[in-house]
Amino acid sequence: MTNSNTRDDTSDLQKYGVPFYGAGWVPYNHVRSKLTSQQKNEEDDKDPTQSKDDEITASENYVVLAGGGGEGHSGIPNAILVSHVDFAYNSLSDQPVFKLGTGSDLPYRMTVHPRGDGIICALQQSCRLFEWEESEGNGVHKLGVKASEKVLTQLEDVGQQLALRFNSEGSMLAVGGEDGNLRVFKWPSMEIILNEAKAHSSVKDLDFSYDGKFLVSLGSGLCRIWDVTSSKVVASLAKGNDEVFAFCRFSQINDRNQVLYIAAITDRGGSILTWNTTMWKRMCSNRVVREAISSFNVSADGKFLALGTVGGDLFIVNSSNMRVQMMVKRAHLGLVTALTFSPDSRTLVSASMDSSARVTAIKDKKKSGGMSWLIIFVVLLAIAVYFMKEKGIIP
Repeated sequence: MTNSNTRDDTSDLQKYGVPFYGAGWVPYNHVRSKLTSQQKNEEDDKDPTQSKDDEITASENYVVLAGGGGEGHSGIPNAILVSHVDFAYNSLSDQPVFKLGTGSDLPYRMTVHPRGDGIICALQQSCRLFEWEESEGNGVHKLGVKASEKVLTQLEDVGQQLALRFNSEGSMLAVGGEDGNLRVFKWPSMEIILNEAKAHSSVKDLDFSYDGKFLVSLGSGLCRIWDVTSSKVVASLAKGNDEVFAFCRFSQINDRNQVLYIAAITDRGGSILTWNTTMWKRMCSNRVVREAISSFNVSADGKFLALGTVGGDLFIVNSSNMRVQMMVKRAHLGLVTALTFSPDSRTLVSASMDSSARVTAIKDKKKSGGMSWLIIFVVLLAIAVYFMKEKGIIP
């Protein structure tokens, strides 16, 4: 299924029967490496230095999706799904390649470990670790997940957690609760680094800086910047009069510099606020959508910002000028709940409460606009000269 505003070769949508709250790209090369190292009967003649990972990465691309109907007897399952992504056709598998039911526990939030240690899901009262597993049938490897035997004791009976985030190296885990409690742990030891009981009235979003030095935590009215080493607040970023902070992401703009983006909901729609990360001053504010923003993410290369709206629209914004580069009108029938970029920043997967997931290839901005106007001008000039000759105005 493809939206009329996109070409068949740039977008594909699948429905999986589970309302989604989270989505993440699977770091398959790391996952496969870990799974291989765990196999005791690995063939002795395989050379670990050969470029097997490159072959796998090129042909095996997965996203993991989580959600469900919650508690009760709605008949809608709570589950974690793995879907295959085909870059050649920009499509998702018709059916998930793996589905793990979580019983009455709704995986409301999710974060994927960047080095293949698994995924952590926030359930109603606790957080649970799920590990990757792989089965083989008919010569085809199928990636799946299983509940880990490792219990995250420090995250048992802590209430609903609304934000989960690993740093880029996977050595730290930040967790923010509905009760406003902010916790940061070393991974995988789960040694506590920061434990702030009232960081916000409720923690809505979190993100680590690329170098892991800073953590941003977001509440409705206040954004705080934490020095991870000292566990101290180094800056507090206040909202404008009509702004409600919704999401936050650090982004690398070059080898040395990064910025902080905050997606805010205003009376006029959705805006992206940009802050520098040295003096923590607001650099600019750009209104990019007319509807409220329901999800937000930034590509790994920092070139693109993705926004989903409550109306199901999808926007991809070019960070260099803060203009919309692509829009998929009604990409989903329900609000967009999660967005995740591929590692090469060229593909976006979006998920929705309407039980759908969509893969969208990011098209390069065409630079032929000036040439098109030139052609139109030449054609109009030729028509004018023709009629002037017919009327004898010019010889």
